[in-house]
Amino acid sequence: MTRPVTVVTGGSRGIGAAVCLRLAADGHDVALGYVRDAGAAETVAEGVRAAGGRCVAVRMDTSVAADVDRLFDTAEDRLGPVTGLVNNAGVTGPLGRLADTDTAVLRRVVDVNVLGALLCARRAARLMTPRGTGVIVNVSSAAATLGSPGEYVHYAATKAAVDALTVGLAKELGPDGIRVTAVAPGTTDTDIHAAMGAPDRAHQAAPRIPLRRPGQPEEIAAAVSWLMSPDASYTTGTVLRVAGGM
Repeated sequence: MTRPVTVVTGGSRGIGAAVCLRLAADGHDVALGYVRDAGAAETVAEGVRAAGGRCVAVRMDTSVAADVDRLFDTAEDRLGPVTGLVNNAGVTGPLGRLADTDTAVLRRVVDVNVLGALLCARRAARLMTPRGTGVIVNVSSAAATLGSPGEYVHYAATKAAVDALTVGLAKELGPDGIRVTAVAPGTTDTDIHAAMGAPDRAHQAAPRIPLRRPGQPEEIAAAVSWLMSPDASYTTGTVLRVAGGM
């Protein structure tokens, strides 16, 4: 059987890297989009290949339409027809109150988390609709419903937009045979916390989480893989919360 070909954005680290490796283990070939760290991207690509999958890594920025087209074009040229998209790339900016957040940070968070997700979903829809099949999984956040006051209200707002995208696009593309879902992780133990200026944040949050620990990237990846699988064939328009009870 032909292996599914899945595009994963933000695939060089954290949840994205775990998704790439899990999908490869579950039979996918992977086109990995990354924005900066070529070495990390190649390490993930090697892991995909070790798991039996083919992989191409493409340096790109999801907020740039030409870059998105290049990622999908490379996937189609090198791996075959794209059957899936994991819209994972996202940024938070530094922790802080909205009143203290720089306009450039707000613009970048919206550009990557909302515009980037829209551009990638649009390209996937254009490819999948004529074929009558496909799966899109967006990576949202529990922040979309919690609001994240005092930390990153702006990030939470963009993830609420991702939830709306998921629901609306699922209804739009359902008649074309395309499923659209999302995973909403809670606090997860990745290096994104260091990037926002609080490297110990995931473990400091543990007492507030009903399961009393942060999630692991592999736990989020397992949910993504299930949503992309035939076992989820009647699941669309849903946001699956993987947040330890938050």
